[in-house]
This record gives sequence, structure tokens and C-alpha cells, in this order.
Amino acid sequence: MADVEPEELVGTFPSLMAEGALLSRRGEHSKALLCFTNALQLQKGDKHCLVARSKCYLKLGDTENSLKDAEASLQNDKTFSKGLYQKAETLYTMGDFEFALVFYHRGHKLRPELQKFRLGIQKAQEAIDNCVGSPSSVKLENKGDLCFLSRQAESKKMKQKLPVNLARKDQKRLDKQEPVRNVKAERQLLGELYADKAYLEKLLRDEDLIRSNTKQGMTVEDLILGGIKYLDTRTEFWQQQKPIYARVRDRKLRQQRWIRDKKRKPSEVARYIVKSMEDIDMLLTSGCPEGSCKKAEHVLKTIKGWADVEVPNKNELIGNLYSCIGNAQIDMRQMGAALQSHKMDLEIAKENDLPDAISRALDNIGRVYARIGKFQEAIVTWEEKIPMAKTSLEKTWLFHEIGRCYLELNQATEALEYGEKSLQSAEEEGDVEWQLNASVLVAQAQDFGYVSEYFFEKIKSRHNMEQENDKLEEREQENERNEREKENERNEREEEENERHEKEEDENERNGQEKETDEKNGQECNEVERSGEERMESERNEREKENERNESEKEENERNEKEEEENERHEKEEDENERNGQEKETDEKNGQECNEVERSGEERMETERNEREEGEEETVSEEEEDIREDLSEQQGYIS
Repeated sequence: MADVEPEELVGTFPSLMAEGALLSRRGEHSKALLCFTNALQLQKGDKHCLVARSKCYLKLGDTENSLKDAEASLQNDKTFSKGLYQKAETLYTMGDFEFALVFYHRGHKLRPELQKFRLGIQKAQEAIDNCVGSPSSVKLENKGDLCFLSRQAESKKMKQKLPVNLARKDQKRLDKQEPVRNVKAERQLLGELYADKAYLEKLLRDEDLIRSNTKQGMTVEDLILGGIKYLDTRTEFWQQQKPIYARVRDRKLRQQRWIRDKKRKPSEVARYIVKSMEDIDMLLTSGCPEGSCKKAEHVLKTIKGWADVEVPNKNELIGNLYSCIGNAQIDMRQMGAALQSHKMDLEIAKENDLPDAISRALDNIGRVYARIGKFQEAIVTWEEKIPMAKTSLEKTWLFHEIGRCYLELNQATEALEYGEKSLQSAEEEGDVEWQLNASVLVAQAQDFGYVSEYFFEKIKSRHNMEQENDKLEEREQENERNEREKENERNEREEEENERHEKEEDENERNGQEKETDEKNGQECNEVERSGEERMESERNEREKENERNESEKEENERNEKEEEENERHEKEEDENERNGQEKETDEKNGQECNEVERSGEERMETERNEREEGEEETVSEEEEDIREDLSEQQGYIS
């Protein structure tokens, strides 16, 4: 790139420097270059301004002018660190990696605290290794290396074409001017930019587009050629920085490193497993079950892909990961998936005979069953775990949970039994909190038993009442049946009597004439009978009068005897009352309550007796009415 012609000077040196720095930060390097050039006209040889202009030249791709300004900044001060760094950067961009490394080392020796010199040394050494190769990667044998011989032959041909007195630096610059002809290598070097270069080359074929001008007065052809030239220079730089053969070698080294890393060390495997399990537990305890589940599933998939030689306890670790997945699924309320995960843990533990893993899986399965309300399945699972419990605290928790399940199933006796076992284990462990929990369970079981007994007694009493009511209803139904039967019998009797009366009337009508004749014949007989009856009645009356007299005499004698006995009894009672006066007072006080009770009982008995007597009187009255009706019927029949 040619030197930029300076414009008329406007401003001072500091203002031009500040404006140039601002434009350079904005990416307007052409305008910044003009500012720095004008500043150098005001103050020639300023090393800071020369370094700033060298950076602009380097950004614009003019490496020759950039190198001239960098060398000019070091003309008066060889220890100027910015000038050394800018010269090293320019040489590195030009592909002179060895000279760039020299100036990076000089700057690092002067200013070891600056990071940019260390980075420069590192990238220059890496570029040299890419071009030449490190000593460890080069293995020559006695039979020779064909690649080395071919490269040596190519270098000899290049030397034959060049003059003998050509310096090494000029030789590199001539090599840089030759474009890369290999399309495949060019595509590999440019990468994604290869499509842009192909597009620019395609635009060059459009003659109408090439002849057109831009608003700034430049032709489109110049812009396209500038872009293609920039891509060519970058391709040459990348070819020098990291040639194709170096890229192939790096690819092979990466493959070897990947194969070597694939065979993991036992320490790395153990470190990975421990770190992963810690992350899974931390996510679960911090309230992120989704992340814990995803992490556990990823680690499970990774470990399943490893060989058994790399992970000696692979099956145990897989079961532990299934347990972690199940615990995370419980927190996410995915009970079906959690139960399946814990069953997988149990299956793996039984296949590999892992007692601790079996105990853990049974514990988790029981918890899932209890959470979903299947208390009987939880009891069966936890009872299977009881022989595997090692500590008293574990037994305390286990007995407590089984007791809770029995309490949920309304089995107070079993709940009380396991509550007492839990309390005993808690006392052996000396855990106050679990002693309190077990005591609460025992109290709940006892209260539930008392309530259940009271409830059953109530049920029994209700059942007895219902039975009594049923019996009363049956009795009432029987009474109704009996009454109905009696009514039916009465109706039948009435019908029979009516039939009989009808028959009697018929007979009376038939025998009417016979009776009239019989009455006439029997009048004489009746008169004789009447006279005999009158005599018998007179004799009976006399006998009755004599009996009445005898009875009156007996009654008077009995009355006199009773009066004498009563007088004697009254005298004895008065004597006894005088003797036992004080005793009666105390007895009366003590007996008042008994009398009240007896009175209440007597009243009850009297009411019952009255009811019975009323019932008997009713029955007697009914019987008397029946008898009277029968007598009336008989009298009617006789008549």
C-alpha cells in the first residue's frame, strides 16, 4: 500500500493523536492513518505515533510500511517495549516466525510483567512447531523418510531457480507472493471464507458490474480485487502459520490422544463417579429433583457404556443410580416411575448378592407404597427388611413406620405392638426425638383401641335394641294374628249360631202344634210338680236361716279373740318403743334413703301390678262378657 498523502494540518499534535486513537478503536483505520501522519508532520520521529501508525498499516494489510514504522520507533531507543512488540507482531503477520520470536524474547526480557510478550512467544513457537514439527513428533529411521526426501527435492528446485546471493528474508517474501494453486488446500485453509472468495471471483466475470463506480468514486472491480487480495494474503499467512501437513499431523495426534484418553485411569474414573454422585445429592437436597434426575440418568448411561474392567463395582453403582433416580422421582410425585426404579435397584442387588443395597431398596419401596396408600404392601416390604436392620435407630424408624401403617389400616393391636417395639429401640439408642414419636404412636393406638371398643359396644347395644324391637314387632304381629283368628272364630260362631237359630225357628214352627197339645197334657203334671217344689223351698229356707245364725255366732267369737290379741300386741309395742327409741331415730335417718328407694321400687311395683290387674280385669271382663253371651245364647236356646 502506498503512503497516504497528508492533508492540510488542522489541530495540534495531542488532538491529532487522540482523534487517531478514537478512529482506530472504531475500526476506521484509513482515517486514523491520516491523523497519525499529520501528527508526525508536527512532531517528526515520535515513537508512540510511529507505533500507532504501524498498527493502522498492519490492520490495513500493508505489512511493509508497518515494519518500517516499527523499526523507525526503535531507531533512537532500542529498549522501547511497544516498538519491539509492534515489530514482532508485524514479522509474525509476514510469516517470519523465527525473527518474531527473537523480538518477543527481547521485549519479554525487558518487560517480563507484560502478558502480551509471553503470549507472543507461545504463538510464535507454536507456529514454528506447526511448520517444522516438534522433535518428539519426528521419528527418522535408517531406511529414510519419503516425505522428507520429497520436501528436500522441492527445496533444491527452489534454490536452483533463485539467485545465489539472495538473502533468506527476500526468499520468504518471494515465496509469499506465489498464490496457493491447490484448490483443496485453499478450501481447507479458508474454511467458511472459501465460499466468499468463490462469490467474489464469480462477480469478476460480470463485466457490467465491474465497470460501475461507487459513491466514493472507486470502481467495483477495485473493491473485488482488494477483497480477493486480502483473502489470498490471509491464506498465505495461514499456510505459513499452520501448513497442511501440520494440520494432518495434528489430526492424527488428536486421534491418538483420544484413543489414549479413552482408556481411562482408575483414579480418573473414581474421581468422575464421586464428583457425579456429589452433584446428584446436592441437586436433590437443594430442591431441584429434575436436575438431579437428569444428572443421574446421564451418569447411568455413561457408566453402562464403560467396560467392567474400568469399573469393578459397576453393578453396585448402577443400582445406586437407580435409587437416586427413584428418590428424585418421589420428590417429583412420579410414584409409578419411582416404584419401577427402586424395583430395578432391588433386582440388581439380589442378582449380585448386595445386602446393603437390598435393605436400601426395600426401604425405598416401602416408602413409595406408603405414599400411595398401599399400607399392606408397605408392611410386607418393611417386615422383610427387619432382619437386615443393623442399628437400633434404624429399627426404631422401621417399627414406627410399620405401626403407622397398621394404625392407618384400623388395626390398633398390631399398631400398639410395633409402637412399643419402636419405643424400646429408641430407648436403647437414647434418641429423645424418636422416643417422643414412638410414645405418640402408642398413645394413638391405645386411644384408637378404646374408641374401637366403645364403638363395638355401641354397635352391640344397637344390635340388641334392634333384636328387641324385632321381637316386639314379632309379638305384636303374633297378637294381631291371634286377634284376627279370634275374630274369625267369633264370626264363624256367629254364623253357626245364626244357622242354628234359623233351624230352631223352623223346628219351632213345625212343632208348634205338637207343643200346644203337649202343654195341655202337661198342665196337670206341672201343678203336681209345683206343689212339691214349694215344699222343698220352704225346707231349704229354714236350713239357710239356721246356718246364718251359726255363722253370726262364730264371727262374734272371732272378733273378741282378735281384740284381745291386739291389746296384748299394743302393750308389747309400747314397751319396745320405749326401749328402742334412740335406736329408731338413727335407724330412721339411715333408712330414709332406703325407704325412698323402696318407695320408688314399690311405686314401680304398684304401677306394674296395677297395669297387670287392669289387664287381668280386662281379660276377666272379656271372659265375663263371653260367659254372659253364652248364657244368653243358652237361655235363648232353652226358650
